[in-house]
Amino acid sequence: MELNSDQFAILDTLYFVEPFDRIVEESGLPESVVKDELRTLIAQRLVQVMQFDEDRKDYVRTTMYDADNMRACHYLATKEGLLKHSGRR
Repeated sequence: MELNSDQFAILDTLYFVEPFDRIVEESGLPESVVKDELRTLIAQRLVQVMQFDEDRKDYVRTTMYDADNMRACHYLATKEGLLKHSGRR
C-alpha cells in the first residue's frame, strides 16, 4: 500500500519521538486529519505509540493508547514506516 500525501507528511515529522501537537504543527494538516491518519499508520505498524516511563527517564513503546485522546502519547515512525517514507518499500 502506498502512502498518501497526508501520511507522508505525518511520517516526515516522526524521525524522532514527537507529541501529537507537534505533529499537527509540523505537518500543517488539520488536527482531525492527523488523528485519523495517525490511527491508520499505527494499525499498519508504520508508527509506534510511545509513553514516557518515569523510572527509566525515557520513552518506551506501548500497545495501549486512547484513540480519543491522541495527546496523551507521543509517536515515532517504525523501521518499516521510515523505509516506506524514504521510498525503499
